[in-house]
Amino acid sequence: MAQYKRTTVTAALPYANGGVHIGHLAGVYIPADIYVRYLRLKGEEVVFIGGSDEHGVPVTIRAKKEGITTQEVVDRYHNLIKKSFEDFGISFDIYSRTTSDIHHKFASDFFRKLYDDGKLEEITEEQYCDEVTGEFLTDRNIVGTCPRCGAEGAYGDQCEKCGATLSPDELINPTNKNNPGHGLVKRPTKNWYLPLGEYQEWLKQWILEDHKEWRSNVYGQCKSWLDMDLQPRAMTRDLEWGIPVPVEGAEGKVLYVWFDAPIGYISNTKELCDAQPERFGSWEKWWKDPETKLVHFIGKDNIVFHCIIFPVMMKAHGGYIMPDNVPANEFLNLENDKISTSRNWAVWLHEYLVDFPGKQDVLRYVLTANAPETKDNNFTWRDYQERNNSELVAIYGNFVNRALQLTKKYFQSVVPAAGEMLSVDNDAIAEFKDIKDKVESLLDQYKFREAQREAMNLARIGNRYITETEPWKVWKTDPERVKTILHVCLQLTANLSIAFEPFLPFSSARLREMLSLDTFRWEQLGTMDILKAGHQLGEPALLFEKIEDSVIEAQLNKLEETKRQNEAAEYKPEPVKENIPFEDFEKLDIRVGLVTACEKVKKSKKLLKFHIDDGTPEGRTILSGIAQYYDDPQVLVGKQILFVANFAPRKMMGEESQGMILSAVNYDGTLSVTTTSADVKPGSQVG
Repeated sequence: MAQYKRTTVTAALPYANGGVHIGHLAGVYIPADIYVRYLRLKGEEVVFIGGSDEHGVPVTIRAKKEGITTQEVVDRYHNLIKKSFEDFGISFDIYSRTTSDIHHKFASDFFRKLYDDGKLEEITEEQYCDEVTGEFLTDRNIVGTCPRCGAEGAYGDQCEKCGATLSPDELINPTNKNNPGHGLVKRPTKNWYLPLGEYQEWLKQWILEDHKEWRSNVYGQCKSWLDMDLQPRAMTRDLEWGIPVPVEGAEGKVLYVWFDAPIGYISNTKELCDAQPERFGSWEKWWKDPETKLVHFIGKDNIVFHCIIFPVMMKAHGGYIMPDNVPANEFLNLENDKISTSRNWAVWLHEYLVDFPGKQDVLRYVLTANAPETKDNNFTWRDYQERNNSELVAIYGNFVNRALQLTKKYFQSVVPAAGEMLSVDNDAIAEFKDIKDKVESLLDQYKFREAQREAMNLARIGNRYITETEPWKVWKTDPERVKTILHVCLQLTANLSIAFEPFLPFSSARLREMLSLDTFRWEQLGTMDILKAGHQLGEPALLFEKIEDSVIEAQLNKLEETKRQNEAAEYKPEPVKENIPFEDFEKLDIRVGLVTACEKVKKSKKLLKFHIDDGTPEGRTILSGIAQYYDDPQVLVGKQILFVANFAPRKMMGEESQGMILSAVNYDGTLSVTTTSADVKPGSQVG
């Protein structure tokens, strides 16, 4: 394994067209933050680079949807994302943006060097454009029917319903997403392409031979690409929004977002180093020194760009280091359904921070415990509640609280000196002495879920130990023995504050405050002398609190409302039935009736019994199978409804029904009795 002096860590740049959700956190930002905090805790030199991707097609789509400028969109969401990350404790050294002047110049110069060095190919190809506006369209701006699953609204690069990778040519009935109904035509246009095929053998050696340790999902996806002949890929696009192509005759063209965005890692590093040279040195140190380790944290949908396209760009440019690892995660689902920004099916970070103040670490813990490291995983609010209550509260928090409260009770919160060690003490100490090696090994392999589990195991050891030794009982007969027990418990507690620092930074800081532990080092993990005898502890407090059912119900209700809104938005009316002669319609006698009474039919779950004033002295009775849609039938009394008057009477549950109530079927299958918009005489005909 290569030895490095420092580490550059990047986290995928989120699109500035919306907030950050739990899928982003679980897949990219929490594991990246854990890794960076771990390296800092070890005293290693590391830089953590993030920023907003502000030139993608999604931001222009959002701008058109909201009727505002694209700049207004990226300003709003960049600020929202940046603040969300800050409040959540994602510890970027810099979080910048791709609309910055530094980035524009850097990306432009990068392209120009490739162009001047003859590393790009000019290719004229026919591409789709809107036949009305003449606008050339990116794959993301083209929608149609998916050829794989038949879903409507599939994009020109991917179907979000079945996940299939597509091209615009494969879509059935493709159209312009921004101008629905506009036909598409193909017209020739010139763009500059990166000849990926020229680097295929180098990529095979670098990835398939030199990096067999990469995660199987990353290695496998790269291999599937490299087993095919790589084709040139356009590095420019016919768009208005983006960085203009710095070449004569390229008016109306901008740099491809997947050329522009990863360069943002480098330009943001330059921005940081230019601002704090005394601390970070030159940006070249972080991107060009072979003794620097480069690690990209991304989701699986970005593997190709970070493992093939971006490395080829840097290789073609020359002078850049290649990523040592790209620990890409799979996807996180929400309540057994795919997270979708377009459907608002997500738990948004900025909303979570409002709904759950002070509970950043709970979400960090749950998302790490359910991290989709090797396969897609699922987030549910019930699991969130269970892990908080039964693990953070009942295991970790419970042990810490017992250790600190008993020390306060018996020794005025002063760390007692240990006396004679018994086998039960030595066994507990032996159990956690190798915690540092275990957690370190797992974090070095980017196995964050297992590493956190090892940290929690410390608390389990502590709980078993304090339960076995029962200091509250021993105090009555042997106070000296209690000193040793609580000394061991407090050392375990101090170890917990270090072990959980990368994972749960907020609660770790609170715990160290309770311990009055001002300085700590990773090297202390697994030792028994973090707290000295006679050390004065702070005031103990609950580290975590139980989350009640009502809190979870509120979140589930929010998601249920989102689901209803999506169903309503996606509703399409049933096809109109075959035409009938007007004479057939005239045979129906539809009338207005006033509901004078309405009740459920005994021994029937379906039937309601309507008493109708139909303008005749005797009125009529109609039975309708809509009881499940009206908990209280009395709400229908006094309503003027429509009914078919000339259906032959029929017996239902021993009652005679004299007609049929007309109801509308809603998108969700519910029924609503049809009524008049104004008072009409009972018995009036409808026609």
